Amino acid sequence: MSNQNPNSAQDQFANKAQAWSARFSEPVSDLVKRYTASVNFDKRMARFDIQGSLAHAEMLAAVGVITEDDRAAIERGMNQILSEVEEDSFTWSLDLEDVHLNIEKRLVELVGDAGKRLHTGRSRNDQVATDIRLWLRNEIDIAIDLLRQLRQGLATVALEHAATIMPGFTHLQVAQPVTFGHHLLAYAEMFGRDAERLADCRKRVNRLPLGAAALAGTSFPIDRERVARTLGFDGVCRNSLDAVSDRDFAIEFCAASALIMTHISRLSEELVLWMSPRVGFIDLADRFCTGSSIMPQKKNPDVPELARGKTGRVNGHLIALLTLMKGQPLAYNKDNQEDKEGLFDAADTIRDTLTIFVDMIPGIRVKPDAMRAAALQGYATATDLADYLVKKGLPFRDAHETVAHAVRVCEERGCDLADLTLAELQQFHAAIDSDIHDVLTLEGSVAARKHIGGTAPDRVREEAQRILAESQA
Repeated sequence: MSNQNPNSAQDQFANKAQAWSARFSEPVSDLVKRYTASVNFDKRMARFDIQGSLAHAEMLAAVGVITEDDRAAIERGMNQILSEVEEDSFTWSLDLEDVHLNIEKRLVELVGDAGKRLHTGRSRNDQVATDIRLWLRNEIDIAIDLLRQLRQGLATVALEHAATIMPGFTHLQVAQPVTFGHHLLAYAEMFGRDAERLADCRKRVNRLPLGAAALAGTSFPIDRERVARTLGFDGVCRNSLDAVSDRDFAIEFCAASALIMTHISRLSEELVLWMSPRVGFIDLADRFCTGSSIMPQKKNPDVPELARGKTGRVNGHLIALLTLMKGQPLAYNKDNQEDKEGLFDAADTIRDTLTIFVDMIPGIRVKPDAMRAAALQGYATATDLADYLVKKGLPFRDAHETVAHAVRVCEERGCDLADLTLAELQQFHAAIDSDIHDVLTLEGSVAARKHIGGTAPDRVREEAQRILAESQA
């Protein structure tokens, strides 16, 4: 169906600033060019734009819309363009607005009329929607692998410290003894859910919009399923209007990214607290910290602090995308150009942050003595004493009140429950026997919680090994 014209004038496309300029009587002003152009940020999708175009050209040739010679010329030209992009020798023009027109202009320069035929049966609307999905699918795969590595690092440290006792907190008050390994595995659980969310998001990213054209589809006999298979999509978008205007998948990704950064931020907050000399539970490797320009003794945990701060920007990108889409009628609108910078930055932020944390977590230096000393503060085994009395037959509320009296006495004396003699403990309840001191030790407390999800060292080891096995599968 191609219409060769060997005597045609040299490419008019190359001589006009815009592909649509024949419709207008005056050129776009320089200010409007700068305001509406996206090439400065969407050029990062060049590789995926080329990938999508090659699949589109292969399909057009297969259904007879273009000749095999045209397809071969397009492939040859695109391969050269890809080399130029990768070598950073490609010339990007603001006049050409976006990544798509820049690549198309260069293709026409290289292969002539064949390059002009590439856009048959498609629009920049479905083209950009395809490019974003190809790019985002790749970013999701990278993020999922980084989350796997981070969970592996957390599990490795947790296995080493499955029996290292520290205080568990509620309301940032000492509550019950836990192990450091158990504490770290809580974050491994969070990041595991993050990976699951990204994998689920990927399913909706991995649907092909190409073929929707501007909004209504195309009259050419295209084979969308063929393109989907070529590009590795799971299927095609089923409605042309939705295909070009949908950005749900980008919103989902930003929501998943916001949760990843929320979990990073919570971990960062604890790393900052734990590293403070007033707590002194851990130390971070020097390469993740900075000093002070005036105080020579300082070692500041800049990486977790900055990660905590970057959470806000990713949250902001999510809100910006939701706001961007909330008032748009069908189908494509220029508003959607604003979807990319926030999406790109969210992906960059989680990629860089996860990469750093993958490196930082295995190098944490743990200070077990400080953790144990802190766990001995705040009557961390009071609940164990209450549980002991319940096992002796007391209703839990009565046991709770009994232990509260004992804690108050210990506060007045300035001692811990474990410091009381058997006779002193029996003054609170006669059911207390000589085995009580096994219950009141930190080791006894954590060992007793041996159910699934508990902090018993054996359980922590099992969970750490399970996560390590998953991450290495």
